[in-house]
Amino acid sequence: MATSPETRIQELHLTLPTAPKPAAVYKPAVRVGNLLFVSGHGPLKPDGVQIKGRVGENMTLDEGYAAARQVGLAVLATLKNTLGSLDKVKRLVKTLGWVNCTADFTDQPKVMNGWSELMRDVFGEEAGVGARSAVSAHVLPGGIAVEVEAIFEVE
Repeated sequence: MATSPETRIQELHLTLPTAPKPAAVYKPAVRVGNLLFVSGHGPLKPDGVQIKGRVGENMTLDEGYAAARQVGLAVLATLKNTLGSLDKVKRLVKTLGWVNCTADFTDQPKVMNGWSELMRDVFGEEAGVGARSAVSAHVLPGGIAVEVEAIFEVE
């Protein structure tokens, strides 16, 4: 049997931040049937600080990748908070990721691999890899480096 997502979190020595609270009028996640729509999340660190910056200006591609991975950890915290356990996630369906970057930066997909590789590592090669879009943004809320929203199929 495959290793459960909760077990993988421990095996990968991942530290989830506290599930972020809404910064405006919205819910962090809304369930409709067996789909969970997760609102846009930023790169929230365990200390409560968001990673800010613009890739191609004051952040490297690798730093953007790390920020996208940190968004993944924040989303995992919201999933766990909403569902009670990551083991209730059946699969990642769709991801939309925005990268705060300069006009000439064109490696948004490489930045978003920080998110995608984390989801694959936690949920598995099949369940953790879904459809994805990676786009640029000239600015994101509060100057954050990456924002991601996602749709998950859940039990």
